[in-house]
Amino acid sequence: MINQRTLFEIHRLKNEGMSNRDIARCVGCSRKTVSKYIDSPQLKITRRGRRVKLTPYHDYIRQKIKQYPDLKAPVILRKIQEQGFDGEITIVRRFLRKLRKASSKQAYCRFESDPGQQMQINWGHFGTITYKNTKRKLYGLAVIESYSRMLYVAFTHSQSQDVLHQALFNAFRYFGGTPKEIVVDNMLTAVTERTGSLVRFNDSFLGFLLPFGITPVACNIRAPYEKGKVERSIHYIRHNFLPLKEFSNLSDVQNQVMKWLNNIANIRVHNTTGEVPVKRLEKNRLKTLPDITRDYRETHTLYVHKDFSVRFDYNTYTVPPWAIGKNAILKADRQKVWIYYKTRCIAVHDRSWDKKNRIELEAHKAQIHKLKKRRLADKNVLVFLSLGQTALDYLNKLEKAKSPLKKNIVKILLLKDEYGAGKVVYALDKALELKLYGADYIQNILYQEKAPKINHPPVRLKKNNLNDIRLCSPNLAEYDALILKRRN
Repeated sequence: MINQRTLFEIHRLKNEGMSNRDIARCVGCSRKTVSKYIDSPQLKITRRGRRVKLTPYHDYIRQKIKQYPDLKAPVILRKIQEQGFDGEITIVRRFLRKLRKASSKQAYCRFESDPGQQMQINWGHFGTITYKNTKRKLYGLAVIESYSRMLYVAFTHSQSQDVLHQALFNAFRYFGGTPKEIVVDNMLTAVTERTGSLVRFNDSFLGFLLPFGITPVACNIRAPYEKGKVERSIHYIRHNFLPLKEFSNLSDVQNQVMKWLNNIANIRVHNTTGEVPVKRLEKNRLKTLPDITRDYRETHTLYVHKDFSVRFDYNTYTVPPWAIGKNAILKADRQKVWIYYKTRCIAVHDRSWDKKNRIELEAHKAQIHKLKKRRLADKNVLVFLSLGQTALDYLNKLEKAKSPLKKNIVKILLLKDEYGAGKVVYALDKALELKLYGADYIQNILYQEKAPKINHPPVRLKKNNLNDIRLCSPNLAEYDALILKRRN
């Protein structure tokens, strides 16, 4: 079984024009396997990563080397063995060589890429935005086309995997195409593990890049100069765009940064190239976007609670009441929230960036009232209400307790047939006093305190629909009122 990295390599080599035979020889598998995975590029394969033994002791070793620069590997080994390390000294020596090499000052050359060859990306933190009583951190993903210095910025309140993919896709649309490679730092949404020159990329990130034919390139640890163009762009955004700006919400900051990009950042003469980025960008050298692309909105599977809502990002969003108890699919961008049941969109809301809010549609509340009216119009409910005020009070408590109304009412009416109306009213009254809501409680009270009436089965008629008729108990107070009226 191959892993996600091998799958990515198969498609990269295929895009370069290699035959299936040559690809199989390069990645170490059969031609049949290569053909299979070229035909099924979306096949998901999971694999647990290896655990590096020395990783938990890296900070301790760095601290000791900082205090004693000439400390030898055997001394370090003894110290970490006392803390539970069970590896060999070769691992320690390898880490010390890498650590001392990284600490030495090295000169580096400026690297310039060809048009359409490379884009660099990086996150920056730009303070907070206040929503009523809530503050949210503001992050910005900067994406720069290395040759032209054309810049794109996506502001978000999160650095999650889905948000990264959505921001990158918007950047590709802004540039009008995709590069051959993309340079990233060691963020977890792109790189899950790194040991020296060996890099393990995030499987979800590779799956995102696969349809575009982009090859990821990870910078070395503590080597910001390897992505200096985007690092400088973060500094440029911080000191040219943000000062003297006020933002009401995330959409506002994104709208303002797009105006800044189109009217200032990408039409200025760049200090390094001496040219205007938007004119220097060669769109014909970028790869065109696929005709059909995935949905890159944030996606979550959420349970619909009894208050006909789903919980998302510290807020609740309502859905039609019939969806209670079901699992719904929520998709979101920075402005809207869509909720789907199977393939059907059942609700659309404006996204709230405040916290602990209930975002509710009037149509959903109206459906709740309609459902209540339907329940009250049910024949069994009308028969139950004919038992008097106690039955009405108990019905309201059942509603508030979110108990299955029809099921409980039918069961209580069967108890009425067995014990009689008076005894059932007594049991309802006692259940209200004890705050016990449900037919099982009524049955238990009757079983313990009342004897059932002698049950003479009714005469069965030939027409079954006539056998199911239930009659309401007469209200004798109405007859008394008629008599008094006639006497007067």
